[in-house]
Amino acid sequence: MRAKDNMRTAAEVLVDQLSIHGVRHVFCVPGESYLAVLDAFHDADLAVTVCRQEGGACMMAEAIGKVTGQPGVCFVTRGPGATNASPGIHIARQDSSPLVMFVGQVAREMREREAFQEVDYRAFFGPITKWATEIDDPARVPEIVSRAFHTAANGRPGPVVVGIPEDMLVERVAVADAPPYAAIETSPGDTDMAKFAQLLAGARAPIMLLGGSRWSQTASDDIGRFAQKHGIPVATTFRRGHLFDMLHPCYAGDLGIGPNPKLIERIKASDLVVMVGGRLGELPSQSYTLFDIPRPQTTFVHVHPGAEELGRVYSPHLAIHATPTAFAAALDNLDVKAATGVGSEPAHAEYLEWTEKPTEQPGGVNFGAVMVWLREYLPPSAILCNGAGNYAAWIHRFFRFRRFGSHVAPASGSMGYGVPAAVAMKRLHPDRPVVCLAGDGDFLMNGQEFATAVQYGAPFVIIIVDNGMYGTIRMHQEREYPGRISATELRNPDFSAYARAFGGFGVSVERTQDFPEAFKQAQACGKPAIIRLVIDGEAITPTMTIAKIRAKALADKKR
Repeated sequence: MRAKDNMRTAAEVLVDQLSIHGVRHVFCVPGESYLAVLDAFHDADLAVTVCRQEGGACMMAEAIGKVTGQPGVCFVTRGPGATNASPGIHIARQDSSPLVMFVGQVAREMREREAFQEVDYRAFFGPITKWATEIDDPARVPEIVSRAFHTAANGRPGPVVVGIPEDMLVERVAVADAPPYAAIETSPGDTDMAKFAQLLAGARAPIMLLGGSRWSQTASDDIGRFAQKHGIPVATTFRRGHLFDMLHPCYAGDLGIGPNPKLIERIKASDLVVMVGGRLGELPSQSYTLFDIPRPQTTFVHVHPGAEELGRVYSPHLAIHATPTAFAAALDNLDVKAATGVGSEPAHAEYLEWTEKPTEQPGGVNFGAVMVWLREYLPPSAILCNGAGNYAAWIHRFFRFRRFGSHVAPASGSMGYGVPAAVAMKRLHPDRPVVCLAGDGDFLMNGQEFATAVQYGAPFVIIIVDNGMYGTIRMHQEREYPGRISATELRNPDFSAYARAFGGFGVSVERTQDFPEAFKQAQACGKPAIIRLVIDGEAITPTMTIAKIRAKALADKKR
């Protein structure tokens, strides 16, 4: 309870600011460097999730930011706690997710002596954050926390790291609270929209690409109406499939790893490419081969909330500085003087054909068939989370996302993300089905957070694709050094027993036809659950086997 004279510890001021800025979930691993904050949590109306490792805590906070558009928040302790959390910071940077991480710091009088667990957070986190700072004066806590939230959420969203010296946190101060931060929607100008309408009216084969952050279900629906009105195909970039209903008649497919070759041909043949929200980075640009740099040969329109991103890699014919939500809303009033395009039906038909049936796979479990079954069985409200690995290719190809925020995965390609993200999503949406998909190597990078799920009674299902190897690296290894297997084989535990040891449900599946019943049992048990899929190591992609990759590489070397 606040004293009548408004005197509070700096830690209490900090926690009060979180509530003012709309924070409802905080993720942490406790540490002595911010004990005063832990004490302030005791009386705060916040859902505090205690995690098992700082990387998991930071990824949970990033997942909240990715889905809600409001900065996710985590607290970690100094030194190794902060460095453990750095993967989550990197994900937030590359995925353009709003995140604020508070890090305990050594006492102010001890700095620059290499005190116990001391790290210079400005130097360490500076290159991968939007802002890294420390709070020296307790009277400035409201000001700096407010700036952290505004910085993380606006423009191109991203991570902010705030160091909080342990001695500063216990000082008492009378200071006014800051007002809640505001999301600033940058709207497109009338001149830019008129130019866009003119370009669209003259295009024979336009296509829209959706990516990045600062989206909403309303914005997705706005794009859908506009695309259908003008017959424009719409594709989504790497791990942004949830930005557009995949059964919408204008949906053309996923532009990420292993895309439909017909989609690539369609984009190359387009005379107007409109990139909305994303940066068109390495993966959606197919290693920067789709368009010339700096000036694409095709007419290129780039819509992005961060002015610094416009022209950074590609010099657009028309740059529109706007958030996706504001741009999408402006489309309703766009006056296009002539009909555009040849229609989206062929593009959507090609997408459906590419994704309709699972490809043939060696071994007892066909992961493609599993994904097809899941897309038919799960409701549109279901949330799928995953980390990184070749197994994700089956998700991108065969699952069909219908709603915004239904796919939570790292565009940065960070392993170990799926389990923490699933914990966060179940804490955020306890009534929605949540499924985590993970490779065997991927799962064990943050599998300890299964204990967090059990502790908080967060029942979701983890499907582990167990092929006994780091499959993505093995694939590249066979391409570059065929037959010379090195450092990619794994000896795995019994993952179903692992689940039971933590107090969850566990089962192994060795035949495709046994999966539906196993999944229904996992859902019905009311506990966090693990289903281990025994996958043949030869099934390395939906279209290739290890043997085929090796044979091709050996043949190429003989030429």
